[in-house]
Amino acid sequence: MKIHPTAIVDSKAELHESVEVGAYSIIEKDVVIGEGTVIETGARIFAGTRFGKFNKVHHGAVIGVGPQDLGFDPNTASKTIIGDNNTFKEYSNIHRGTKVDSPTVIGNRNYVMGNAHVGHDCILGDDNILTHGLVLAGHVTVGNKAFISGLVAVHQFCFVGDYAMIAGCSKVVQDVPPYATADGNPCTIIGLNTVGLKRAGFSPELRTAIKNAYKTIYHSGMNYRTALEELEKQSNNPKEVLDIINFFKNSDRGVMNHR
Repeated sequence: MKIHPTAIVDSKAELHESVEVGAYSIIEKDVVIGEGTVIETGARIFAGTRFGKFNKVHHGAVIGVGPQDLGFDPNTASKTIIGDNNTFKEYSNIHRGTKVDSPTVIGNRNYVMGNAHVGHDCILGDDNILTHGLVLAGHVTVGNKAFISGLVAVHQFCFVGDYAMIAGCSKVVQDVPPYATADGNPCTIIGLNTVGLKRAGFSPELRTAIKNAYKTIYHSGMNYRTALEELEKQSNNPKEVLDIINFFKNSDRGVMNHR
């Protein structure tokens, strides 16, 4: 195990023999770090953090720190659960959950850029890109393969759907539906995430089906409930259209409007 002599690793932390820890990093008790993970210089990993395999924590990142919640009891043994192959760039910070049974969860292959903030009780799926300086407030849920640009602020309890893209400096106060692009302050839908869908290998037919579903929801003149009912009547809806329908039906904060 490659641990720099200036690093501080609590004796009750569990590190795989292949883990590397850089100079001046601190790893607290009740931390588990899996195979092939690299902790660079000056990082701090707080108690209750669980890493899977092959993660990389860059200089100055803070993982599992207590939530910024005035009602939080610092003695609560809450957790931060992180999967495999994630990257946390310089000075990014991830806050642990507020309750023992409500951890902050980050899936696999997420890329969190410098100074990005993931608040308490957030849940991230796989393959998301969170760019420089963004803020996810507490209890935000992000699906899979979303792209959230720099300096974006996402309100607490919002959902960001699969393959969604949010443009830089946006203010997100409602749910961002899957496969869409959002922009503005406050944020609205401006179209499909066409580039993202092409790069992900979505066929032209599937992209057309998604586009037509959003035309029905946003441009048919029907309210959302009626539009969703019309979509549900259509036969042979692909899974992606069903995902859109379910996203709207399950939204608590409401899905943002088209511009």
